[in-house]
Amino acid sequence: MATESGTTLTGGTAVHTGPTVDAAPRFRPVARAGTAGAAPQAHAVADASDRGARLVAVGIALAWHLAVSLPAVLAAGPGMAAPAVVAAGWLVTALVGVATGVRLLGGGSPPARRLAAVLLAVDAAVFAAAGERFLFTTANWVWGGLAWFFLLVLWQRPVRWLLALLAAHATIALVAVVLHGTTAPADLSRYAMYVYGTSTLPVAVFAGAAVLTALARDRAGAAAATLAVAAEREAAERARSERQARLALVSGTAEEVLAALATGDADPADPAVRRRAVLAAARLRRLIAESDDVPDPLLHELRAAADLAERNGLPIELVAVGTPPELPVDVRRALADPLTAALAGARGGARLTVVAGPDEVVVSLVTPDHDGPDDPLPPPDGDGPVAYLHERDGEIRWTQTRWRQA
Repeated sequence: MATESGTTLTGGTAVHTGPTVDAAPRFRPVARAGTAGAAPQAHAVADASDRGARLVAVGIALAWHLAVSLPAVLAAGPGMAAPAVVAAGWLVTALVGVATGVRLLGGGSPPARRLAAVLLAVDAAVFAAAGERFLFTTANWVWGGLAWFFLLVLWQRPVRWLLALLAAHATIALVAVVLHGTTAPADLSRYAMYVYGTSTLPVAVFAGAAVLTALARDRAGAAAATLAVAAEREAAERARSERQARLALVSGTAEEVLAALATGDADPADPAVRRRAVLAAARLRRLIAESDDVPDPLLHELRAAADLAERNGLPIELVAVGTPPELPVDVRRALADPLTAALAGARGGARLTVVAGPDEVVVSLVTPDHDGPDDPLPPPDGDGPVAYLHERDGEIRWTQTRWRQA
C-alpha cells in the first residue's frame, strides 16, 4: 500500500520514493515494428520526393510565364483592347508565382483560397482586355499559362480543387468567347481544344506528383518496417543468448551447492553453505527481474533481492531517492551484484539506499558487523563505469556501488 508520506510498504520492506507515490503501475510504451519506428524514415523519403516535384512545378510555371507569355504580350503591344490591363495581370500573376514558389520550396503551403480568387480575377480581366483579335493567340497568355499557377497555389490540396478551378477558368473563357461573338462552330471547336490542351498536362503533373509522393512514402515505410523487424529479431536473439549465458552461470553456482548437499559434502546448518545458497537464489531472482518491463529496472532488481533476503528472515529497509536514468543491463548488474552478495551474508538487519540523479546513481548497503571474515563480494571491473567500495569498523559493514555518467 502507499502512505501519504511517500513510503511504500511491501511486507516488512519500506521503500521511500519521495513526497508522493503513484499507486498505479506505469509502463513504457513499446513501438511496434513497422509503425512508429518506420514513420520518420517514410516521411523523410516522401518529403524528398515532394520537394523535387515542387521544384519542377515552380520551374515550369515561371519559365512558361517568362519565356512564352511575356514575349507574346510585348509583341502584341497596343493592338490589344486594354494592353495595360493585360500587362498588369501578367505582373500580378508573376508576383503570386514568386511568392508561392518561395513558400513551396521552403516546405510550406500557400493560402490557396485567397490566391485562387486573385488568379480568377486576373483570368477574367485578361480575357476581357485581350480583345477579339487576340482571343485565341499567345498574347492572351491566360489560356496556357494560368493553369500552372493554379497548380502551384493548390499544391497538396485534393485534385478536385484543381478540377474546380480549371472548370471556373473554362467558364470564364466561354463567357469571353460568347461576349466577343466568336461562336461559329470552328471557334467553339478551337475553344474546346484550348480548354482540353491547357488543362490536361497540369492535371497530370498535379496528380502524378501526389501519387509519386504517396508511393515513395509507402515504399519507404515498408523498407523501414522490414529493417525494424530484422533489427528487433537480431536484438531478441542477442538478448536470448546473453540471458542463456547468465542463466548458465547462475545455474552453475546453484548446482554446485545442490550437488554438495546431495553428496553430503556440505552441511545445511553451516552458515557459509546457507549464504552460498541464498546468494545463488538472489542472483537467479535478479536475473529473472532483469527482463521485466518496469519503469525503474534497477529498483525492481534491487527490490527482488531485498524481498528474498526478507523472506529468509532479514529485516530490511529499502530507501529510494530520485528516479534512476535508463541504464544498460551490464551497468545495473554491476551496481546490484555486490549488494546482492552482501545481503546474502547480512545478519540482524539491513538498510539499502538508492540515490539517483540524471547523471549519477549511488547504491549503498549498511548491515551490522559480525564475527568472521568479509563475505566474498564480486567487485565490478575496475576499468568499468561502476566504482565499488566496502568498509567495516566493528559495528557496521558498509558497501557502496556508484555509477557516474562520463
